[in-house]
Amino acid sequence: MTEQRGDRGTGREVRLLEVEPGRAGTSTVYAALPDALAGAGPALGIVPAGSDGAAARARDAVLGRSRPVDDDVAVVLATSGSTGQPRGVLLPGAALLASARAAYSRLGGPGAWLLALPVTGVGGLQVLVRSLVAQVEPLVLSSVGGAGPFDPQEFADLTWRLDPSLPAYTSIVPAQAARLLDDEAGLAALRAYEAVLLGGARTPPTLLARLREHHVAAITTYGMTETSGGMVYDGRPLDGVGVRVLEPGPDGTGRLALTGPTLARGYLGDDGLTASTFVDGSLVTGDVGRVTDGVVEVLGRLDDVVQVGGVNVAVQAVEDLLASVSADACVLAAPDDAWGSRLTAYVVPSPATPDDDALAALVADRLGRAAIPRAWRRLDVIPHLPNGKPDRAALRRDG
Repeated sequence: MTEQRGDRGTGREVRLLEVEPGRAGTSTVYAALPDALAGAGPALGIVPAGSDGAAARARDAVLGRSRPVDDDVAVVLATSGSTGQPRGVLLPGAALLASARAAYSRLGGPGAWLLALPVTGVGGLQVLVRSLVAQVEPLVLSSVGGAGPFDPQEFADLTWRLDPSLPAYTSIVPAQAARLLDDEAGLAALRAYEAVLLGGARTPPTLLARLREHHVAAITTYGMTETSGGMVYDGRPLDGVGVRVLEPGPDGTGRLALTGPTLARGYLGDDGLTASTFVDGSLVTGDVGRVTDGVVEVLGRLDDVVQVGGVNVAVQAVEDLLASVSADACVLAAPDDAWGSRLTAYVVPSPATPDDDALAALVADRLGRAAIPRAWRRLDVIPHLPNGKPDRAALRRDG
């Protein structure tokens, strides 16, 4: 189904593309992208099909307030909404193409791609843009967009069907990488790639170490919808990208600001948020980090550093520590009248995961007593969004 909205006579209209799960939906986007990137016809508002709340919020985000967009905008894409209401991000065709070309400059040239991510997110969409730049249609997992469960065997089968005369690339989230590492056929396929881009969610250090131990050409990426995808690879900004720290503290850490040709135009229907986020040619992020000798280290979200009893606690550090001794983990902070904030840990145990008291002792030893979660929840699985990020809103809702 398509829908067009926009004021008459000015700007570029937005055509809503509701993407069905699976290969057919992906093919629809791939066929429509060339005209959108070239500035022909309407911009594409790419959202997942469906009647659930997430799909409805994405539709509302990309249609905004029924207004046209600037003529250079090719795609309107919803942010993940993992911690709140998704926003419609205005992505110029030039920014999407600049991102693809900068990636190829870093990777060593165009190649053949296996698409394992939904194209309603910037990670999957960039695989399509890179494939158009390379003029090589990607192979697509049948499970993309939630059409089915991720299957390491299918990933392996399609890997061996990629053109052997070209470099092989794929882009996956950490949860997929973990599944492939634990599967013999999946691991063999991973090792065949010239580059395996890891994004969507922060890659746990233990997972990255395992990938490197198995000689997988894994590259951690940092970026977001507002940057047309990853713009920092293994801590090094892509060509043309700038990263600086705003008001750094004594240890050099502070809020990160990004510059470069891959930045979005702003947010659809929200001039106030656009003005506060895109400042003097820079994207002011919600992330905290530092830059040392040109290497970017992202430490977490600005709101991930909370006070517990007057002590600063980095929620991401607690989460990473728990993830290192379990199958998966997520930590949430909530206001607390007595302590300022309280932490709740959600843990998917592995056979080697100790009990809650031992986990608390580990956190105290490594990060201090203030970082110990006040509540522990053991789950069979932590819900994740299609882009690989933990669905924190669902965890808060379900307790």
